[in-house]
Amino acid sequence: MIKVGCCGFPISQTKYYDIFSLVELNSTFYKYPTPLTAEKWRAKAPENFEFTVKAHQDISHKYRLRIEQSIESIEKIKQICRILNAKIILIQTPASFSIKELEKAGEFFQKINREEFILVWETRGASWESEESLKRLKDVLGELNVTHATDPFKLMPAFTSNLAYFRLHGLGERMYYYQYTNDELRRLYKIVKGFEGLDMGAYVLFNNLSMFEDAKRFAFFLENKYFPPLTGTFGLDSIRSMLSKARYPANRNLLIDKIGWRLIELKEGKQVRLSSLLDAIPAKTYRSLDEIMEEIKARAVL
Repeated sequence: MIKVGCCGFPISQTKYYDIFSLVELNSTFYKYPTPLTAEKWRAKAPENFEFTVKAHQDISHKYRLRIEQSIESIEKIKQICRILNAKIILIQTPASFSIKELEKAGEFFQKINREEFILVWETRGASWESEESLKRLKDVLGELNVTHATDPFKLMPAFTSNLAYFRLHGLGERMYYYQYTNDELRRLYKIVKGFEGLDMGAYVLFNNLSMFEDAKRFAFFLENKYFPPLTGTFGLDSIRSMLSKARYPANRNLLIDKIGWRLIELKEGKQVRLSSLLDAIPAKTYRSLDEIMEEIKARAVL
């Protein structure tokens, strides 16, 4: 089984529930919701809808997995999980929490009163990515039965328990500023299908700026084995559709920065970054959408 959703709600909850049956609740990382708020979230969601919950940053960033200081925060998160019927708690440590602190992490996961909950740990930073680090991590997590959450395009998990948990942050130079191509989503499927036989399957959570569109396309592909059009238009119409989201007058370099990472379809099956077209036109301020389209038409090979 492969379950697909987003890290947080990129659209209204009501519309989200119509499309997905899974969400990673991200707001709990920044603020503890009240029990009443959690009750409202649960009441609005369909009966079979699944929440996973990201643990508050007090646990991972402020107390840095020191179990004695984290107990109150852990209990608050578990209370929210009970209300939401959430089984999975994600703990994400910062890049500054390195492999040197693996022993501390092991003590945390050993002593935490996990009750019926499933713990998932996302490590960050290069120190965890060496062959030796992954071996050490595998030994510790295997003994403690804690799934290693990763971005599968960048790092495969050192250990998975009865589920795999993947979080996709994008492949661009800037984290999150990315939209996945059809070919990349096909690669993703080849990776995650190796974990769908686990008891709880593979969780695939998109956490990039186009998370809603990418998760929706990936879920469509899982069901149909082909991808829907990005916008329903191709060529110049696809370019215009994307550039119409900007306000004019607009500077070319600003457009590249803001939306250049987006994909457009020149024709069915041929996707390119909008930045590749914007790079080819003069670096100036464009007064209108029509003006910039004229420059693109004069230079683009469509």
